[in-house]
Amino acid sequence: MNLWQPNMGSAGLSLLYRCLFMDNVYNQLINILQQQQLLTQISMKEHTSMRVGGEAAMLVLPYSVAEIEQVLHVLLRAHVPHTIMGNGTNLIVSDSGYSGVILKLADNFAAIRVCGNQITAQAGASLAAVSNAAWRAGLTGFEFASGIPGTMGGAVAMNAGAYDGEMKDVVLKTTAMDENGKIIHLNGEEHEFSYRKSFIQKQKLIVLETTIQLEAGEADRIKEKMQSLNARRREKQPLNLPSAGSVFKRPPDNFAGKLIEQAGLRGFRIGGAQVSDKHCGFIVNIGDATAADVIALIKWVKDKVYENSGVMLEEEVKILGG
Repeated sequence: MNLWQPNMGSAGLSLLYRCLFMDNVYNQLINILQQQQLLTQISMKEHTSMRVGGEAAMLVLPYSVAEIEQVLHVLLRAHVPHTIMGNGTNLIVSDSGYSGVILKLADNFAAIRVCGNQITAQAGASLAAVSNAAWRAGLTGFEFASGIPGTMGGAVAMNAGAYDGEMKDVVLKTTAMDENGKIIHLNGEEHEFSYRKSFIQKQKLIVLETTIQLEAGEADRIKEKMQSLNARRREKQPLNLPSAGSVFKRPPDNFAGKLIEQAGLRGFRIGGAQVSDKHCGFIVNIGDATAADVIALIKWVKDKVYENSGVMLEEEVKILGG
């Protein structure tokens, strides 16, 4: 039985061709994966923290490195556009959706193991889960990441950080995969970490797993620090509303939120998207935002900050589709 069921609507020949083409891709992938690992025409509102966006033609949930490799081979042979996502905390999908395939590495690819002072985590493991594993093992040095709402894969790729800590401070080695399914091993400085950048990001590699090096500590003090940092986060950030975290990278010798506030944009809104009145570095969905609202507000903020300060902000979030 054919399980790929496109919504044809009033589409013409080009959409018919596209649907038949994706039908062929689906039939190839169903020979590799289980039906529950292939989600078709899935609303990305349900898979992103901003809670906006249209449908992805297909969302794939691989459980192993072998499945990731096999899926990539199918997509490359068919010349299907594809991208990788974690748990969607740094992603905005356009209202028109994404006509390709998204490989999601989150809870489906999230094993964590502790060995001595090292923790190895698959790309889909949440930073919160890794932080909790470190605390339970009495390992310190990863508390800074405990409240960052992302996965290890994304955090390593963009050298995520908070409260004077960054992934570059703890990452020991990473196993990744290139666009052709080749396994790449990175050690230490080979990651080429810089502010919100890495060799992984530059080469468009897929993080498979990363090992971090921590130090022995006292579990009670580790837990206390995690709770303190998370309390600071709740106090300063609009965690009660859907967002994609910090929208912009920190400009040299300045802060995006400060520049946005100085431009008079605190609380400014377009449709259902609003510059947070709690932290101007965040754009929040106040209930009925569209991706178009969010994207328009990002552009407006960039333009107004540049007019006011001469600084051109750079997005930290990823915008997909269009």
